[in-house]
Amino acid sequence: MLWLGAIVTQLLHIALVLAAAPLVVGVTRWLKARLMGRRGPHLLQPWRDFAKLLRKRPLLAENASAMSELAPLAGGASCLLALSMVPSFAHGMLLAPVGDLILLAGLLALARMALALAGMDVGTAFGGLGAAREMSFAAFAEPALLLCVLTFAILAGTTNLDAVAVLLRDGGLGLRISLGLAAVAMLAVAVAENARIPVDNPATHLELTMVHEAMLLESSGWHLALWEAQSALRLTLWFALLAAIFLPFGTAPAGAGPLAWLLGLVVWAAKMTGLCLALAVFESSIAKMRVFRVPEFLGAALLLALLAVALLFVSTGLA
Repeated sequence: MLWLGAIVTQLLHIALVLAAAPLVVGVTRWLKARLMGRRGPHLLQPWRDFAKLLRKRPLLAENASAMSELAPLAGGASCLLALSMVPSFAHGMLLAPVGDLILLAGLLALARMALALAGMDVGTAFGGLGAAREMSFAAFAEPALLLCVLTFAILAGTTNLDAVAVLLRDGGLGLRISLGLAAVAMLAVAVAENARIPVDNPATHLELTMVHEAMLLESSGWHLALWEAQSALRLTLWFALLAAIFLPFGTAPAGAGPLAWLLGLVVWAAKMTGLCLALAVFESSIAKMRVFRVPEFLGAALLLALLAVALLFVSTGLA
């Protein structure tokens, strides 16, 4: 009956993240508005925007190729597949054996590539500029993420996310400086991956500092709805990934029953709300960052991740 529980938890997990992704965006926006003294949009406003865009037909440029139509599907599917492998309320889901951290990084890279190709497809200046900056930032973000994965692989002996989360939940890895450095590095990468860095170059117009928004200027209708859904899924994915690795408590073990699932769901909702609040506090409390400083921001994350790996090698050699 273990396989039946794995199938049920997997289906419930997919339904949960699909319902929670727009809500995560809505809660973050509402909390940020409250912290800044504004009323803020309704918590369900992302759902309303998504439903409104789905009813509209996309308008494509005359020179647009099939890439403009396939890229939103590829990007959304990549993020959904990656998110379906990240445990939420329970371990031991059907896709847990293939939920490898390197595979997750590859799926995120695929979604990024689809967005960049869509931005360059029509040939507009803004789209090409945003795609170039997106890929240049990825040159720092992806190595930092892979070095964090290497840290977990050295400590846990595997890159399987479910196995790493179970070891951390049971205290098998203990408290290590390398884990703290990897946590800070992953937080920085998560902020950059979700376009949450407040970038603004005061020497130029705001349009010239856009990164992710520039690649979506030619999107409309249900194409834009899919890109918005991908953005929400990516934010939820990073929150769930951080919660699974660094906040592993409360998650139902593999083979548990509905009561453990319910408890895991409540704890997971509390974790996600806390991460939304932390992101809202971060965004509302820091000043604007020049777009040329973003590589330095991600470079610091890369150095922290490299330091985490180096400390593990040194401690292993001394032992």
